[in-house]
Amino acid sequence: MTRLIEQYDSLIVDADGVIYRGAIAVPHAIEVLGSVSVPWCVLTNNAALPPSSIAERIERLGLPLDPVNVVTSPQGAVAYLRERGLPEGAPILIVGGSGIDEAVSEAGFTPVRDRAAQPQAVVQGLGMEVGWRELSEAGYAIAAGAMWVVTNVDASLPTEQGFALGNGALVAAVQHAIGQAPDVVTGKPEPLLFHLAADRMGATRPLVLGDRLDTDVRGANSAGMDSLLVLTGVAGADELMHLIDADPLERPTYIAEDLRALDGSADLVRVDTDAPGSGPLPEVRRGLGRAWSHSDVPGNVRDEVRQAIDTWARR
Repeated sequence: MTRLIEQYDSLIVDADGVIYRGAIAVPHAIEVLGSVSVPWCVLTNNAALPPSSIAERIERLGLPLDPVNVVTSPQGAVAYLRERGLPEGAPILIVGGSGIDEAVSEAGFTPVRDRAAQPQAVVQGLGMEVGWRELSEAGYAIAAGAMWVVTNVDASLPTEQGFALGNGALVAAVQHAIGQAPDVVTGKPEPLLFHLAADRMGATRPLVLGDRLDTDVRGANSAGMDSLLVLTGVAGADELMHLIDADPLERPTYIAEDLRALDGSADLVRVDTDAPGSGPLPEVRRGLGRAWSHSDVPGNVRDEVRQAIDTWARR
């Protein structure tokens, strides 16, 4: 048997919902990632913390991680600002956590928190302290002509208490208030961060591990990478139902309950018409394989997949 992990030279791992939920480790994640034989890095849309703090958070759960192996969405935002030719020292209004300040400073720009500094751009990402004042400052600056760069539009964030507001919910508030969409979204599912992560590891065939179809899986496909969707975070019965008619960019290569799948056969978790195994989740993989083989999903196939998903959800 060829193990799934043996088919790849590295892992690009989402954090929220894959490694942890809030302050709690996702079951089996720490022991699996602590024993893998290939390089791996964290790729997160969460902009609230700098890489060092994210690494420390994961280390407190028992998994050592060098901050250089943490790729965050603010790093994509500053790369975009460089590409747009903003001058060194340009004031950038920060809406979000310290992870954005650090990335902006390291890129040679000046982070500010007040529109009176006449910012040339607004970088908005997740920050637990963000409130009415910060969102209003962003709106004023954008209306005055500042470029609006958003690190991600994840609507929710998995925590130990459930799903909290994500950056996308706060971006939507600003957009609704000013009647203007962001100039660019630089985090997942854009391929830039995935390529940055692979380059840091010197990887040529990475596997993306994630819990979201719209960011992790779509981003992996956009970057030309395989993906493993784990059902430990956002993805659940509704997302599996969505997969019946999903855009090809949101179709994962593999689906598994959790990261223990890395140590098993790739065939056992591949989405395929001939996926082996008994039980509801293997039936879901087979059913999705059949659905994806048709341009229009036949009614009987659709019903079979829905029944398998319902059975899995009630397990």
